[in-house]
Amino acid sequence: MIFRSFGSSEFLFLLESLQWTLILTALALGGGGFVGFFLALARASQVKALRILAGLYIQIIQGIPVLMILFLSFYGLALLGYRLPPLVAAGISMTIYASAYLGEIWRGSIQSVPKQQWEASESLAMTRAQQYRYVILPQAVRLSLPSTVGFAVQVVKNTSIASLIGFVELARAGQLVNNATFQPFRVFLVVAALYFVVCYPLSLLSRRLERRFHA
Repeated sequence: MIFRSFGSSEFLFLLESLQWTLILTALALGGGGFVGFFLALARASQVKALRILAGLYIQIIQGIPVLMILFLSFYGLALLGYRLPPLVAAGISMTIYASAYLGEIWRGSIQSVPKQQWEASESLAMTRAQQYRYVILPQAVRLSLPSTVGFAVQVVKNTSIASLIGFVELARAGQLVNNATFQPFRVFLVVAALYFVVCYPLSLLSRRLERRFHA
């Protein structure tokens, strides 16, 4: 068997796969953020049934490895006749995973707003929606930013599990290049460096936001 050397074409292939890692991360954070926002509102709701249902969803998803969610989305639905493309299955799985954690992060931020802020807005005869829009959410967003950015780092790294269903993101591309070059140290050092280039600035941003907002 003839192995290729690790060169510029292999490096460019890894860079292209990094784009798919970032796309999957964006899908997870976008979809998870959308669902997580309503989960956070439900968890902070005055309606007990909504709090229970949202809490149950979050506990179930957080109690299941994201890998199991991925397998259920890709292989489980295939058994029922719904075979999803790897990107769609990975996007749905990461969205479900992210929604549970973002919902809980944002729920904590909403409930961290001092009680006096709720009382003051009530004294101004604001509706519940107005309270959230003008008083609570602007403060909750500031409190949640460090944790949200920190969680984004975890999402970037967890996208590597999509390689198990054939989706060619950065980790899977590293495996393919290694199989072609048989230079694992060099290949996976580059893969690790690319993950670091993405994740380290996000980690710094999270710590900076935490210091700035005293969160």
